[in-house]
Amino acid sequence: MEYNKIVSVTGMSGLYELVSSKADGGIVRSLEDNSTKFVSTRVHNFSHLESIEIYTKEDNVNLVEVFAAMQASSETLPDAKADGKSLKAYFEKVYPDMDFERVYGSDMKKMIKWLEVLNKSGVEIKVSAETEAGDTDQPVEKKTAKASAPKTTATPKSNAPAKKINMPRKMA
Repeated sequence: MEYNKIVSVTGMSGLYELVSSKADGGIVRSLEDNSTKFVSTRVHNFSHLESIEIYTKEDNVNLVEVFAAMQASSETLPDAKADGKSLKAYFEKVYPDMDFERVYGSDMKKMIKWLEVLNKSGVEIKVSAETEAGDTDQPVEKKTAKASAPKTTATPKSNAPAKKINMPRKMA
């Protein structure tokens, strides 16, 4: 399984492998229970983990860098259900450049949960060469830890044409 195919889906917990995509959604496979289902883009948004960035005191960093620091650290990974203060203390030791004013406790919990799921699933956590070089044929939307996955969302634009709404004409 490749890291560049892993997505977070709004309104659905956990991580998913994007198996196939269509104009109106995508087929995803859960990394936790291997169930496969169709997810509509009319209801849900997809966030590729590869394109998620985390706020730092300087420039934003890719989530892969934070995962690498978490794996390289000698600190024990806290429980994802731990309180915000203990999570912040852990990340201050593991990744001290993180901007803790803009990265919330819920974001840190998601990062811990996601790292556990990725390790359990045997996913090699690395950014693909085309994303590093910026040679993707699709624009990569900048994602941050402020919105939903970990509190990171960027609404993907649908390729579907806009619907025309017939409005009644004004009566004179």
